[in-house]
Amino acid sequence: MSGTDRKEGEVRRMMEGRPPTVPQDLAVRAAARGDRLLRRHRVLRLAGWLLLSAALLALLVWALVAEPWLPPPTRTTPPMEGV
Repeated sequence: MSGTDRKEGEVRRMMEGRPPTVPQDLAVRAAARGDRLLRRHRVLRLAGWLLLSAALLALLVWALVAEPWLPPPTRTTPPMEGV
């Protein structure tokens, strides 16, 4: 008997029997779990936006302090004396 035949036989036995009973509070538990998942996703999305905003603020502050768009200061040799 191959694996497919065995699985098919198992499914047939399950279909012939009485359907399993569903717990009375299944809908309530599913709704509560859905609420928890939505709350968790909302918190994670908010944390992500806050982290992105903090990174952009840090980049802005660094750019204003360091002014990377300006060329570096030129280095000149000291004037020659006694020439």
